[in-house]
Amino acid sequence: MPEAVNAKPAVAVAPRPSVLSLNISSKSALYAAFMPLLRNGGIFIPTTRAYNIGDEVFMLLSLMDDPAKLPIAGTVVWLTPAGAQNSKAQGIGVHFKNDESGIEARRKIEGLLGGVMQSNRPTHTM
Repeated sequence: MPEAVNAKPAVAVAPRPSVLSLNISSKSALYAAFMPLLRNGGIFIPTTRAYNIGDEVFMLLSLMDDPAKLPIAGTVVWLTPAGAQNSKAQGIGVHFKNDESGIEARRKIEGLLGGVMQSNRPTHTM
């Protein structure tokens, strides 16, 4: 007699966002990583991990001398592949969510950068 197999119905489960940690220790590194042209602001995160546009990510962001880590949810909106032109760093651009954490992150970053935001120096994205 064949054994009974307990089959469970397949349930679609949304993948959990991946968690990234980023420590920015200087104003020049913050300038190069910040993406102010995005509506809610965003940040470039160097990584060799594969992502797709639209992937949800969660990051813990440390800014310079501040011991507090900012927890921020976001969406991948930019990909820089390995071997990109002009020796750009491989990584992803993450658009901050329009929530309290995203608003706070943008406010803090813009406060730290101040007048440097008007610079024409190249960044990791544009």
